[in-house]
This record gives sequence, C-alpha cells and structure tokens, in this order.
Amino acid sequence: MKRRKFIKQLSLAAVPITLGGIPIKLMAENSLTRMAEQSTNDRVIVILQLHGGNDGLNSIIPVDAYDLYYRWRANIAIPAKNSVRKMIPLDSTLPKEAQVGLHPDMIAMKDLYDRGRMTVVQGVSYKNNNGSHFRGRDISFMGGGFDDYFSSGWVGRYLQQEFAPKTYPNDFPNPEMKDPLAIEMGSDVSLIFHQDGNIPTSISLNDPQSFAKLVEELEGFTDQGIDPRGKPPTALENSPYGKELNWILGLEDKSEDYAERLYDVYKAASASSVTYPERYPFNAPKGSMRNGLTPQLQLIARLLDGGGPGLGVKTKVFLVKMGGFDTHAEQVESYDPTMGQHAALMYHIASAMKAFQEDLKARGLEDRVLTVTTSEFGRRVRANGSYGTDHGTGAPVMIFGKGVQPGVVGVVPDLNKQNVEMQYDYRQVYANLLRDWMLVDENKINNDIFFKDFLNGPKEDGTGNYEPLPLATQVISGVSEGFINNRFSLENCHPNPANEFTIINFKINSTNLVDLILKDNQGRTLKSILHEERAEGSHSVRVDVTDLPTGIYFYSLKTGFFQDTKKLIVTR
Repeated sequence: MKRRKFIKQLSLAAVPITLGGIPIKLMAENSLTRMAEQSTNDRVIVILQLHGGNDGLNSIIPVDAYDLYYRWRANIAIPAKNSVRKMIPLDSTLPKEAQVGLHPDMIAMKDLYDRGRMTVVQGVSYKNNNGSHFRGRDISFMGGGFDDYFSSGWVGRYLQQEFAPKTYPNDFPNPEMKDPLAIEMGSDVSLIFHQDGNIPTSISLNDPQSFAKLVEELEGFTDQGIDPRGKPPTALENSPYGKELNWILGLEDKSEDYAERLYDVYKAASASSVTYPERYPFNAPKGSMRNGLTPQLQLIARLLDGGGPGLGVKTKVFLVKMGGFDTHAEQVESYDPTMGQHAALMYHIASAMKAFQEDLKARGLEDRVLTVTTSEFGRRVRANGSYGTDHGTGAPVMIFGKGVQPGVVGVVPDLNKQNVEMQYDYRQVYANLLRDWMLVDENKINNDIFFKDFLNGPKEDGTGNYEPLPLATQVISGVSEGFINNRFSLENCHPNPANEFTIINFKINSTNLVDLILKDNQGRTLKSILHEERAEGSHSVRVDVTDLPTGIYFYSLKTGFFQDTKKLIVTR
C-alpha cells in the first residue's frame, strides 16, 4: 500500500468513521488497543447509553405503589388494567415492595426476563446528582463523584490495568492482536475511554468497504521535496516537532491496519439470520419511528462473529447510543399515554435487544456478551403540564445477556419524594460487573479503577468498598435454568397411576396462551386438554381418563417459550 497524504487528509481532530453505516470511534491512541490475548477471558461488555435521561418510572412501573404513581402522573401514566395497551407485570414471584411492570411496548423485554436474560437495578444514581446532562455524563463516564474532575474514564482505567504492561502505540497492532480494544458508535469521543494524558484518536467512513478504500486511496504526503513523508531533517528527529510528526505518521499505519482488519472481519461474517426490528409499528413522532439501535447491534454481532469461532474481533468494550430521552414535552400522546416518543424508544430497546440476543445465540456468541444501560439521570416523579417529565436523579439500570443473574435488585422508589432516591451508586453496578463478568481482580477495581472510596470504605471482612450485588455471574451454566424453573413449571399429575381422573398442576409467570395436550406413547396427539389464555400464577386442571385404555401416556404444556412433558399411567 502506498504512503498516503495522511496529514493533509486526516487532521489532528477526530474524524468520524462508520462501519456498516454506523459511525464508530477506534480507540487507536491509548491503551485500549492493548493485546487482547493478555486478557484472562474473552468476555465482552456492551454499554448502551440512553442519551438525555430516561424516564425510569414509565419504563419500570411500580405495582404496589401504582395509585401514587397515577396520582403524580395522571396525564402520562401507563394504565394498569382495563386497557388493550396496559402495563405488563414483570414477575409475580418478587416481594411486594419490588413488584414492577413494563411499558406495553416492552413485551420483548418481558420475554428476555422470563428466559433469565435480564436484570433490573432500581434507583441507580450518585450522591448530589444535579440533573445536568453534560456534568451527569462526565461523572458516569469518568467513574467519579459529583465533586471529581478526572481526565480519565473508568473503562479506560480498567483496560489500562487489564492489559498492562504493554502499551500503545509502540507494540500494537501485531499478529497476535489486530483489533482495537474498544469501539464507540457515534461521532463523539467519550470520556469513558480516556486515560490521563492520552486522549483517544478517531477515524471514520460510511461502511467497511469504504473504510478500507478510503485509507488505500489516500495519497502519499509530500513536503517540498524535503522528505516524501514530510519528515524533518535528522537533526530535528528528537525535537518536539519530530516526535509529534512521528506520532501522527504512526497513526497512519495503524489506521491502515485497523481498516483492513475490520473490513476483512466484516466481510468474512455472514449477515444475521435473525430479523431485527426496523421501525416502530404504531404512532410516534416522525424522528422516533426508525430503530437506530438495530444497525449498531447488528454490526457488533457481525464483528464478533468474523465467520467462525476465534475469527471475530477481540474488542472488549463497545459503546452504543440512543438519543431522544430528554422528554420535557410530548413524552406521550395527549390522547393515549401508551403512545408517543417514549413508547417508541421503549419498543426500540426491547425489540432490538431481543433480536441481538437471538443473533448472538445463533452465532455461538451468547456466552460472551453482556449489555448494560446507562443514562445521565432519571426523570422526576411528577409529570409536568406538557405531557412530559423534567430532569430528575435516580433511574433503573437494565442488564441483558446469558451471563446476568436475572431478577430485580432493589425496591420500588418512594413516590412521595420529588425525585427517585439513590439506592445504589452507579459505580456499584460497574464494579460488580467488572468483578463478576469481566473477572477483574477486586484489588484492581478498588485501587486502580474506582480508586476513590464511594461508599463507606472496606468491609469488616476485608473485601472491597462496594456492596456485592447479584448482577452477573462468573459461571454461566445453570443460572437461567434455575430462574426459569422457579417461575414456570409443569408438575407431576396426581393420582398417577390413575383410573378415573388425574389433576395436572402448572405454574406460569406471564399471562399467555396455554396449550395442554395429551399424547400416546408414540407421540401422537389424542386430545387437547386446555387451549386458552391463563394469567400468571399457579393453575390446576382436572382430566377425565375413563375413556383411555390401560397404558402409558404423556401430557405436554406449552406457553410462550416454555415447554415441558410429563408421564401419565392409566390402569384399569
């Protein structure tokens, strides 16, 4: 490849690049490009930024405190009953104080939860949250408190520790590690990836093919014949000018390497076999109809795939973004609080995340990827007069993936307050995910990543300065199975053997169509015992067997994703 007119074409400022039509940032000039083989695992974390401050109370809706919720939000409250579009109860097995529901357009998220692929953390914030967009994002990205002004971000510090002592740009990329360690979707260079004195550099294009073509076709740099690369005389090699120019020209080579690598990986991986949502199916403001999360998640799945096991990128952290959450006015439609801008956003998140999980599973990547939401603040408890909500403080965080410990952490907020109070410092969430998902040593978390005590200091047993929370799991196998079996079950019938009747008991955690079928020992359907919608909870069905000859039979339950079969013996 020819030397390119790099300095002419690429300024010192960040230049936007996209892959698959999505702008990305390659964290090229910092420790984020350290050798992935140094990492002790191949796990990945995707951070989903809800830009603008998500209204958590219309996303994760209080059940036991619904009357207060409706009192303060009558003009935007999601109906609990007597409506075709109404709140979806999340989990009837939770304690009363933790009972919540979902926005009706989050039905796909309910499915993820029931499958053991989702966790909710209530009341996430930081002390003295001032409700500022810019300051709030800085604080959550730098991993500090309200009075901190770090020049580095918590992910940058994590990656610096994870892949030390190798550093960029001297050692990388190389044959063992060809990938950037962090990729950010969008046109910004977020503080979350920064390190002290080492600001990320970004490049951009419209798609992987254009990315490679752009870098290939840049002309070689010329400088009045002094040097074809614009190099200063040898005497200036160690001067500030010479060092800076060497640094910039080094990025030229790295841009070439990253372009070729990402393009090759993208081409090698097949397009998704899963159908991702493209548009919101109901009424919403024009700018809210398209699902902007879909192409970002599709791209991540494809890059991680790379055409087969071990062939995808080894990138450890992805940052994806959704805007539109600053809903001061017209958060809902005046004629229907379940419709509007926020409804579309809830649909986009839920449906895209479900498709992403299915895509990862189809590609054999489900064990590797966990997604966590972040937003600079929540919204106030009381709605305003413009069918919207104003800046607040605490809000729920949602975590998705096979590696979560499914459930709800925390309780419903106190709705007698003006704001949702903090139950968990946001750093508690990140610290637990680093420990239990990314498998980071706790001493590094306490001393090098979140190095300022943000709670009450080390615990009496000598462990870290943050509360262990059941958010993710170090060993994935069996976690979701136990969660599902506690919420969905088909019991052994009784009496069994039976000669006149038997009673079949089952439990479900979602209102859904239930099919209960009786089969013979050849698997042939004899009759439908039940075919109707049943509410969440425990159910009992009496089955007459007087018309069945002696033999072995099977009864099967199917409701939503859950299926199970048990044996019935009939005697005469």
